[in-house]
Amino acid sequence: MTTQAQGQVVYQEAAMRNLEQNSKKRRGPRLKPAGSRTSFRLFLCILPFLILGFLFSYLPLYGWIYSLYDYKPALGLEGSEFVGLQWFQMLVNSPTQMAQIGQVLVNTLAISFLGIATSVLPLFFAIFLNEVRSTWFRSSVQTLTALPNFISWVLVYVIAFSLFSSSGLVNDVLMDAGLITAPLKFLDTDENVWLTMTLWSVWKGLGWGAIIYLAAIAGIDQSLYESARIDGANRFQLMRHITLPQLMPTYLVLLLLSIANILNNGMEQYYVFQNAFNKQYIQVLDLYVYNIGMTGNSLSMATAIGMLKSLISVALLLTVNAISKRVRGESIV
Repeated sequence: MTTQAQGQVVYQEAAMRNLEQNSKKRRGPRLKPAGSRTSFRLFLCILPFLILGFLFSYLPLYGWIYSLYDYKPALGLEGSEFVGLQWFQMLVNSPTQMAQIGQVLVNTLAISFLGIATSVLPLFFAIFLNEVRSTWFRSSVQTLTALPNFISWVLVYVIAFSLFSSSGLVNDVLMDAGLITAPLKFLDTDENVWLTMTLWSVWKGLGWGAIIYLAAIAGIDQSLYESARIDGANRFQLMRHITLPQLMPTYLVLLLLSIANILNNGMEQYYVFQNAFNKQYIQVLDLYVYNIGMTGNSLSMATAIGMLKSLISVALLLTVNAISKRVRGESIV
């Protein structure tokens, strides 16, 4: 290679190095990937909900410490006597307490199983409501059936008392018509309490429970319906062979969550409907805990029972999750 050619090569290499250095200077500092910035922004969006979940779901678990004390509100936790597992031992060793808890568990499980048995009603209600062609009629029915969900149980009991008490509208109409001679006892009786409470729950939650199924129906691929219509399927065949199978995954998830939540019936409904006549059969676990803590003035015992109920519910959730993963290949948590 001649001296002139070698000089050209050296000049070109130096020019390339200068060009790379200048381009690095123009680019400035290295930026973070766009994916990291997006993930951080999304985390900031859910951060308030994480804080609320911690404050209202996890922080109250500190109250479990009351189950280890003979808590007296006037003395406070520091002035109360530490008794360890005394309340848990009392639950096991007291025949009277065990008998009461046994009846409460029977009430809880019976009402829960009736609720699970009627959980198909919102599913079928959503399917048939979706088949209504008139838009205004469908919207009106959906609104009227979802409205009771926003009514408190206190107002529901007011409605029930106005209609079904001994001096209520139903008894007045039946007596005026000559069908009965004495008022029927709908509320102040221990007969069919579980069924009555289930019917009130269905009336209150039917329309609201159908909303999630209506949303799932809106997400079904419409080409499935078009193909079935071309093959000659009628409306009932479309509901049976397309709509219902497409909704089953949603229903199964809600069913599994209901089974895992079988000990949590809530308290408001049974608190307002309870009376001296039906207390034995209407007292579910949540109401029993409230009655022991507030009426019986034994907050430590109520905390112990509530703690055991929470642990059993978590165990049921994990069991149902394992069954779902084994049978369906998908877990719910």
